[in-house]
Amino acid sequence: MQSLSLAVVGADFSNRRGPTRRFEIALCAPGERVHLVPEPKNPVDPQAIQIVSERDVVMGYVTAERAPLINSRLARGMDVRAVFQAATAWGALVRVSFDGTEPVLPTVTVAEQHADDDAPPEWRDP
Repeated sequence: MQSLSLAVVGADFSNRRGPTRRFEIALCAPGERVHLVPEPKNPVDPQAIQIVSERDVVMGYVTAERAPLINSRLARGMDVRAVFQAATAWGALVRVSFDGTEPVLPTVTVAEQHADDDAPPEWRDP
């Protein structure tokens, strides 16, 4: 697996400072770099990973199901890179690469983009 689209969850929670998460997601353009920031001292989940925009604003978190995968790759020193993919009804998607290359946004049709608006999809390229 060289790249993966990840759901950004928690967009409806507020940030301690600055703009709201939804507002920050609305400001992001597809392909804009985002940062994956591990939070080992997170009291709810020590595997938690924040997704932070280039403007240093928290947009949300990687899902609890995917956080261990991303944490393990970061801990092994892999060059993990991420870009904003799209805003969704429930949050957003980011595209992540694990081989040091810039992530390439997948080509999706409008129907595919909106097929699962009620649930966070995690699309993989074949």
